[in-house]
Amino acid sequence: MRFKGQIKNVNLFAKFCASLASLGQIAWCRLNDDDVQFTIVPDRGSQVWSVLRIETVFDTYIIQAAAERNTINLEVPIQALSRALRSAYGATSTQLRLTKKDNVPMLSLTIVTNTFSSGNNVVALPSREVDDLGDFDLDPDHDVSAAYESRNTARERETIITQDIPVKVLSMEVVERIHQPRTPEPDVNICLPPLAQIKTISDRFTRLALATSKSSANAGPRLELSANMHGSLKISVKTDALNITSRWTGLSNPELNPDQFEDGEEGVRNHPSTRMKELGGPNGENEAGWSKVRIDAKDWSRVLSVGRVSARVIACFINEGGLVLYVYLPNDDDGSEDESCLTYYISSFAS
Repeated sequence: MRFKGQIKNVNLFAKFCASLASLGQIAWCRLNDDDVQFTIVPDRGSQVWSVLRIETVFDTYIIQAAAERNTINLEVPIQALSRALRSAYGATSTQLRLTKKDNVPMLSLTIVTNTFSSGNNVVALPSREVDDLGDFDLDPDHDVSAAYESRNTARERETIITQDIPVKVLSMEVVERIHQPRTPEPDVNICLPPLAQIKTISDRFTRLALATSKSSANAGPRLELSANMHGSLKISVKTDALNITSRWTGLSNPELNPDQFEDGEEGVRNHPSTRMKELGGPNGENEAGWSKVRIDAKDWSRVLSVGRVSARVIACFINEGGLVLYVYLPNDDDGSEDESCLTYYISSFAS
C-alpha cells in the first residue's frame, strides 16, 4: 500500500479542508486511480460528499494498493489536517504521503519553505522518507516525527517541516455501508449569489432571531429559504417579535440537459422544475411557483464557509424536503470540462 502526492495548490486545498472541518471532526477519504473523495457524515447536521479531480489537488500522484483501482480508504481527523495545511501557506513545496509510526498509519505532510538569512546555520540530518507501506511491515527504526532541516546556501535558508496526522485504514467492507443520500428530483434549480453575501445576511438574521426569541440552545433559530424558476431567491426569519425577508432577483436558473434523461426532451418537459416554472411568474406573484425549505441557522452558517473555496454554487430545492448544494471548485485552464464538485445535503424541518 503506497500513496504520495505533491500538492498543487496548498491554499485551495487548505480552504477546502477548513470548510469540511467546520461540519465535523472525522472525514472519510477515498483515494484511487481516478479521483480523490472526502465525505463528512456527522451525527447531526449537513452532509458533504466531494469528488476532486486528481489534477485539482496534486501535481504528482502515486498510489498503489491491492484493491480495485488501487483504492485506499482512510478515516482522517479533518480538523488536524486542516491545521497542518494552514502552516503550509507560502511554502515552496508541500507533499502528502501515507507512512507509519509505532504501528500507527499516518498522513505525513512535508512542508518546504525558503527564507533569506545570514550567518551560520546548524544543519540537522533529514528524516528518512518512506513511500511504500507494503503490508505495514515498515522499518522499525524509521522515524516520521516532526523533522527540521536547514541548509545555508549563500543567504537562502531552506526549512523542511514534517507533520504527522494519525489516520485509520478502513476495509472495503466498512465503507460499503456508507451511501450517498438519495433525493427526489428538485423543484427549483438556481445559481446562488456570492456565498459571503448570503452568509452576512443569514448571520445577521440569526442574531436578530436569537435576540427576539426564547429558543433554547438545543433548538436554535431556523431560516426559511425559498426560490423560484424565474431567478429569485429569498431568505426569511420569523419569530414572535419580527418577520424579515431578504430577496435577490435576476439570478440564473440552469437549463436541464436532455442527454441526462432516458427519454430526452420528454424528460425535461416532465421534470418538476419545468412544471414549477410554468406555475410561477417573473415577479414571483404566484406562491405556488416557489419551493421552500426550513433549515437550522447555525448549520447553514457552517455550510456557507465553503464560500472561501468557490464562487460557483447551484442550489437544488426539494420543496419541504431539503436543499442540495453543488459547489464547483475552480477549474484549471487545461481545456477539460470535468470539474471537482462538493455536494452538500441539508435537511428541511417541518413547518
